[in-house]
Amino acid sequence: MGQTKRRSSRMVIRTFQRISAGLVASLVLASSGVADTPAKQLFGAQTRASEHSPAAYGSYAKGCMAGAKQLPETGPTWQAMRLSRNRNWGHPEAIAFIQRLSKTAARQRGWNGLYIGDISQPRGGPMLTGHASHQTGLDIDIWMRPPKDLGLPASAREELSSISMRRAKGAYVNENWTRAHHNILKAAASDPAVARIFVFPGAKVQMCKDAKGDRSWLRKIRPWWGHHYHFHVRLACPRGARGCVDQAPPPAGDGCDAAEKWVYDILNPRPPDPNAKPRPPKPEIVLSDLPQQCARVLSGS
Repeated sequence: MGQTKRRSSRMVIRTFQRISAGLVASLVLASSGVADTPAKQLFGAQTRASEHSPAAYGSYAKGCMAGAKQLPETGPTWQAMRLSRNRNWGHPEAIAFIQRLSKTAARQRGWNGLYIGDISQPRGGPMLTGHASHQTGLDIDIWMRPPKDLGLPASAREELSSISMRRAKGAYVNENWTRAHHNILKAAASDPAVARIFVFPGAKVQMCKDAKGDRSWLRKIRPWWGHHYHFHVRLACPRGARGCVDQAPPPAGDGCDAAEKWVYDILNPRPPDPNAKPRPPKPEIVLSDLPQQCARVLSGS
């Protein structure tokens, strides 16, 4: 009988908490001007994580992050770059992944670990500049530049740049590409937490040529525009994460034929359509476009 009463009490408390959270979100949305303010301004102004349990809400390009963890600026096998951006915040799964992969990278010849680019803002959400994604703390940019020095001061991390791996507009890799790049990307793609990795088409094709034995991991290596100064790791929603929206999985197979098509199209571009109309600009994402939980994340309560 006592256990029944305790369970009933817990249910009442949880119900009250959900109602309270909804009221807080509604009040934030109702605040003068907030609902129509570009969400990138609201989230870009945050300097600290919200005081919640870690959670990713929404999708990679329309979401937010509660209870983010900050990647330490320097670790035994990594350094966070461009610290002035304050984008070294992520879901705990992302921080753990960086630590795992950087240990693998440090075993490669010429690599002391990894230089980490943007992860997310302190509360995720749309960014003032740059990325459309990186909103839920599950996207990670990792520099292609092999780290020689993991003791860089903050000022040097603002000035040092990564290096490009591409040739012929991304159709091929250049002389900077090494077997170590292949090995690190393979290790990342083989990690169960990873959903996909974006890299320029020439790198995917080269990896397809060099892969030996099991090729299943190649499915996660996805050709995409840019991504020759860094590769972009996207983690799947953590198991049991309510409110987190996964991207559809990559098509079955290793994806090598599709990457070859990307390269062909780069080398044989179609002539521009003289009658093509310019694409209208995408509307700004506002707070009301995001999951309801994001208003609570923004308020910090």
